[in-house]
Amino acid sequence: MHPGPYGRGGRFPDGLEESSLSMFPVVGSFLLLLILLLALAGWYLWRQGKLPLPGRSRSPEDEAKRILAERFARGDMTSDEFLERSSILNWTPGNDTLPSNPRKKRR
Repeated sequence: MHPGPYGRGGRFPDGLEESSLSMFPVVGSFLLLLILLLALAGWYLWRQGKLPLPGRSRSPEDEAKRILAERFARGDMTSDEFLERSSILNWTPGNDTLPSNPRKKRR
């Protein structure tokens, strides 16, 4: 006796095998997990300041302060050069904080 068109091993009316539809939850779950992992990685990189969002760029003055502080920290310039260049930017390094990720909490 033949089990019919919808029985075990049969074909559905659209021509798909029964087993091809049984993989949908597995593939769907995998894609959902992949999207979730990509979103978490993007969020982590954004929190670390390594992934800037479009439209939220730093001002040129803030970028210049950051570069100046990095160069001084590496030892590329003396303290006198650092203070002179920071005064050109109207920046007093001890009184004003460096621009950072606005979402980070400062201590």
